[in-house]
Amino acid sequence: MKAKTHKHRLRITPLDVTIIVALAGMLGYVIFKASTGLNYHWKWEVIPQYLLRFSEADQTWKPGLLTQGLITTIRLSLWSGIMATILGIIVGLFRVSPSLFKRQIATTYVGLIRNTPPLVLIFIFYFFIGDQIMNLLRIDDFVYSLSKESKEFMGIFFGPMNRFPQFLSAMITLTLFEAAYIAEIVRAGIESIETGQWEASTALGMSRTRAMLHVILPQAIQRMLPALAGQFISIIKDSAIVSVISVEELTFQAQQIMTTTYRSFEVWTTVLGMYFVLTFMCSLAVRKLELTLKR
Repeated sequence: MKAKTHKHRLRITPLDVTIIVALAGMLGYVIFKASTGLNYHWKWEVIPQYLLRFSEADQTWKPGLLTQGLITTIRLSLWSGIMATILGIIVGLFRVSPSLFKRQIATTYVGLIRNTPPLVLIFIFYFFIGDQIMNLLRIDDFVYSLSKESKEFMGIFFGPMNRFPQFLSAMITLTLFEAAYIAEIVRAGIESIETGQWEASTALGMSRTRAMLHVILPQAIQRMLPALAGQFISIIKDSAIVSVISVEELTFQAQQIMTTTYRSFEVWTTVLGMYFVLTFMCSLAVRKLELTLKR
């Protein structure tokens, strides 16, 4: 016999309609008061040039300052997200390790990072630790030794190479900060797996490592995915804080434009929309991945 499939139909109740109408009314009232009640002259025509500009020299369209900042934010969030995920998984595995030494290291790291404000962490790393590490690794010499073609190629992934030390400092700081939260997500995901799964793996003759790789982690990843997605979106939003060390991401560019144009509302409303579109697209991608894994 064929199993019957029940499709969930979208039902709109009178309460839903009332809530939607109330929210639409509130939004309309806010927009009306903003356009008429404030003693402020809106000039939205200044914004497009910062999104896309036409270069007379090259006779081509090029990204404006806000678009350049958005690209830098994407680069920074992507690299920080990848590195934080790798480090977070390692620390998360240490958190559930039978080894007391590994557990103590992971617990100390997580406790230290999670109880430190990110702004303070950025200042400490950039002005005290980062400067010494950059000198030790000779990052400036490395950038200077690159050919023009190499700089252009690496610029695709890391942005302008003359700002590479600042970008690297910001990436490492975000990685260390976000990895602590990802580690807790990994720990909670692994510990949520039933004890019977471990016992069944042991009965089949699997070592702890093989059981973790082939049995526990595949199940835990599905449970961790929504939280990991939320944390990656948080990385995008947290990246705004690195503007304090002059990394030319979206928030930094908005601050520069606001200083020269004094168009605070227009600039920050545009930036708000750009952040929302970016994070919303990430949410849709993760939702699609969740559905794929369920199938």
